[in-house]
Amino acid sequence: MPATTAIITILAALLLGAMSPGPSFVIVARNAIGLSRGDGLATALGMGIGGVFFSGIALLGLYTLLATVEWLYVSLKVAGGLYLVYLAVKIWRGAAQPLAFDAAQRAAANPRKSFWIGLSTQLSNPKTAVYYGSIFAALLPQHPPLWSYFALPPAIFAIEAGWYTVVALCFSSRRPRDIYLRGKKWIDRVAATAVAALGLRLILTAHKAGI
Repeated sequence: MPATTAIITILAALLLGAMSPGPSFVIVARNAIGLSRGDGLATALGMGIGGVFFSGIALLGLYTLLATVEWLYVSLKVAGGLYLVYLAVKIWRGAAQPLAFDAAQRAAANPRKSFWIGLSTQLSNPKTAVYYGSIFAALLPQHPPLWSYFALPPAIFAIEAGWYTVVALCFSSRRPRDIYLRGKKWIDRVAATAVAALGLRLILTAHKAGI
């Protein structure tokens, strides 16, 4: 797989991961609904910074290891694929469950506090770390070009912060929020299908060199 294609695939996989329901999604949505639009946007910014942190760890830690241990590279591709399938099943099963927002917990707007809540939520979520590690191990070439080290962090920030900005804007507006909540079941299941397809592809192509 060419390096450019691999990078694009990594970014697409991370976007799907960000879009999947989880603690980060709920925190951003809750702050946007229960506090203010500004709090939701500040929380989204924290999520973006957390994504950059995980991408830096993945880039610096996995490259040296995977360049010298080929069997581990293949094993992590399989593990990454299995995790994606597991995540897809979890998203599918939870698609019919309504999102739980505690409307009673309303407080004064505090964007600075919301930023730190978003950042700490992202950094303290072990599933986020596993997801980043799995994606990078599975898709990043063993010898990535130098430009990828400079291109990936800002692109990942744009994906994480950008997606959660959309979430904050939507959930601070009544009509988009109602549309999502009405279509949540099928929206989540479409996302689950896409994640599962990527995971199966990683498993089935793990034995091929250069993927």
